[in-house]
Amino acid sequence: MKIELPQLSLVALVGPSGSGKTTFAKRHFLPTEVVSSDVCRGLVCDDENSLEASGDAFDLVFEIAAKRLKNGRLTVIDATSVQPEDRKRLVQLAREYHCLPTAIVFDMPEELCQERNRERPDRDFGSHVVRNQRRALRRGLGRKGKGLSREGFRYVSILRSPEEVDAATVTRVPLWNDKRHECGPFDIIGDVHGCFDELLELLRSLGYGVTRGDGATGFAEGDIEISPPVTDGGTARTLVFLGDLVDRGPKSPAVLQLVMRLVAEGKAFCVPGNHDTKLLRKLNGRNVQLTHGLAETMEQLDGQPPERIEAARLFLDGLISHYVLDGGRLVVAHAGLKAHMQGRGSARVREFCLYGETTGETDEFGLPVRFDWAAEYRGRAMVVYGHTPTPRAEWLNGTICIDTGCVFGGSLTALRYPERELVAVEALERYARSARPLVPDDERTVLSSQQQHDRMLRIEDVIGKRYIDTPLFSNILVREENAAAALEVMSRFAVDPRWLIHLPPTMSPSETSERPGYLEYPDESFRHFRGRGVSEVICEEKHMGSRAILVACRDEDVVRERFGVTTGELGAVYTRTGRRFFDDPMLERALLDRVRAAATA
Repeated sequence: MKIELPQLSLVALVGPSGSGKTTFAKRHFLPTEVVSSDVCRGLVCDDENSLEASGDAFDLVFEIAAKRLKNGRLTVIDATSVQPEDRKRLVQLAREYHCLPTAIVFDMPEELCQERNRERPDRDFGSHVVRNQRRALRRGLGRKGKGLSREGFRYVSILRSPEEVDAATVTRVPLWNDKRHECGPFDIIGDVHGCFDELLELLRSLGYGVTRGDGATGFAEGDIEISPPVTDGGTARTLVFLGDLVDRGPKSPAVLQLVMRLVAEGKAFCVPGNHDTKLLRKLNGRNVQLTHGLAETMEQLDGQPPERIEAARLFLDGLISHYVLDGGRLVVAHAGLKAHMQGRGSARVREFCLYGETTGETDEFGLPVRFDWAAEYRGRAMVVYGHTPTPRAEWLNGTICIDTGCVFGGSLTALRYPERELVAVEALERYARSARPLVPDDERTVLSSQQQHDRMLRIEDVIGKRYIDTPLFSNILVREENAAAALEVMSRFAVDPRWLIHLPPTMSPSETSERPGYLEYPDESFRHFRGRGVSEVICEEKHMGSRAILVACRDEDVVRERFGVTTGELGAVYTRTGRRFFDDPMLERALLDRVRAAATA
């Protein structure tokens, strides 16, 4: 039997004592992947067979398993797990960490289990124990062996003889959302909402060849040839659609057909949006309200060939909630995704990808009030998403929403990755009215989302032991006591941190001279640096005085756009420790004015 397991899953080895679970685990899994209840009994009381220690032992089993799942590691539970309440805890644990619960069942003959236990001198219990365990297992499996699937296990493999156990192979398969081997480059497109003409114009702006026929309508209008641009290295760019292909706009069938063709040809990826999912429910015969543009989509689908509609239904049904791309550096999802959910599979992950996170309340426009998950995001991956229309695509903590409300008269936006370049085309007209109006640029706050967020320091970002990666060095350790001291000094004495674009390091001095009356001496200094592998030293005359960093801006608009400062300052002069260089603000302003005048002369 070929047993396929998701690379990230909780694997329960289910079977009575003596059924071969531990031997199977040693053969097919790493020792570090297996969490054994017997081993945990030994860890807590030095006796692997002590029933009195079972409570503490299983607490340890679940604690270890939880830590492994949190860190994205496949975890195997080696315990009997023949009782439904024991398996229920395992399913709950897997769901808590958004992993798939799987089971390998050892339904061995009772006589075989009894014989194996008799051969083990440490197993001093009566034959009734194995008999009861096997009965409980058979009740859990049910007549057709589907019982564990009903309990929530996504993959169930049943081995019924020693020969099947010996012949079994275990293969690990990536989750469907794991596309880390796909490295792009990508062109990621926000919510289209049936704006087919704008989509074609955006593709042309991105450099795609578009061969469009004349006179076609409906699905047929989207059955056209798209040729992706090729990089200098010969790699074709790949499109990524962030969902909400349909509703509100004038040509939802054409958009569907075009994206379906691009995905089928391997030229694009697509994740589902909440509008796409609602259309799928309608096509599946579910009773859904024809609101938020679905009525228009159904009207556009009316009269279309049934085989085309069925193909669209199958396409929407097969869409994956999100994708992890480029070695884990890029995540795409319709409504975004928190770091601990990325690359995982559960109903809650899919729900978040489709709708985001809401408070359960509605605003004055009747729309759900959403938690601002991006403000709290600290993940390593860049997250590109749509779902919530915004007048302008802006970065916030490594995330960006590129739904710029094309169907509401805004624009259709794409993000080029890895270039981080935004490309947009204006809507040809306003096809629908948004319940929450898009705020025009001249009525928006003067600060970007990132600048507004950066006005308040999040203490968790700077305290405690931390590792920092830089372009030159990786894993630079900042000790907790050093971080606390720096925070104390900077919070009390430094200029506004938004001005601190650079703090110059202090050059490492040579050792103190052994010559009397000298702090340093050239030949000793050269010897000092040569002994530390420095082959070239630059010597220059030293001018006594304090170094300063001077930041000068052309005008207040530049100050606001680049630094997010709205206090009327046009720059800053500060020392190498971040303190203000001049105590007199007027003196600082006078120097900055002279520098600005010289720079713009």
